[in-house]
Amino acid sequence: MVNVAQAAPQVARATPTPGIGQPDGRLGVQDQFTPIGEEAAWFHNVILMPIIVAISIFVLILMLYVIVRYRRSAHPNRSRTTHITLIEVIWTLVPVIILVAIAVPSIKLLANQYSPPKADLTVKVVGNQWYWTYSYPDNGDFEIVSNVLSDADARARGEPRLLGVDERMVVPAGATVKLIVTSNDVIHSFGVPAFWTKMDAVPGRLNETWFKVDRPGLYYGNCFELCGARHAYMPVAVEVVPPAQFAAWVASKGGTMPGAVAPTSSDATQNSPISNPVPTATAGGSATETSPEPSNLIDATATPAVSTQGATNSRRGGTN
Repeated sequence: MVNVAQAAPQVARATPTPGIGQPDGRLGVQDQFTPIGEEAAWFHNVILMPIIVAISIFVLILMLYVIVRYRRSAHPNRSRTTHITLIEVIWTLVPVIILVAIAVPSIKLLANQYSPPKADLTVKVVGNQWYWTYSYPDNGDFEIVSNVLSDADARARGEPRLLGVDERMVVPAGATVKLIVTSNDVIHSFGVPAFWTKMDAVPGRLNETWFKVDRPGLYYGNCFELCGARHAYMPVAVEVVPPAQFAAWVASKGGTMPGAVAPTSSDATQNSPISNPVPTATAGGSATETSPEPSNLIDATATPAVSTQGATNSRRGGTN
């Protein structure tokens, strides 16, 4: 896996749109930008809410009627009715009808949610205390580390407090994105409300979910599982960009697009074992004519990508 720690050409970052992909104080759910989110929002607004409101109003009216009609001063003699067959049939059948009305679209929604179309892109999401890492196995298996921005950095970038991150998950618009979600330590939960997406990140387990967004933009989420002292400081930021911009972003991180041909050089051809069977001794001096120096050496002095939680914590003035 390639850790992105070295400097790379930066691609322009999207700016958040007020009221889209972030909390804005409204009552109800955020605007949805995925097929599953639109179906779930319809189910919530058209099926569940009317049924809940109707039941609540009916029960309230029934209670008020009983309180007034059968108060002691207006009805001093207690009724000796034990049962009424018609009423018993009604209060048995009506709940069944209500449950069926809820179950049919609910089962359809679950089936669509857990039967995703073929993925165009796979992203592995790993929860850590307290930051996220995203790796792209389809694009050279590079990895980015996503940490919350300090309040000062969030203000400078025009991002909401405790939602902006230094490295966002970037995906192409119109692509079906499969998420493989897991954790390195405790149980976290990856979620983006505008996608109607939430999946637990459990150590030792690979959970799967998906989303597909056609509108380019910036969408925020958070960890939805209480995971420790800095649970509130591991937000999620997903940037949806046009496919050409996604390819440029992948290149800036040292990755490759599927099907891309790796660049060749005449120097590499001349130095290959076929054209130059006798290797040249390296600085290490371990290469011989019969045992050439390995070509896949790793520079042990390179600094891997790490979390900036410590720096962020010091800027906030102590631990949480």
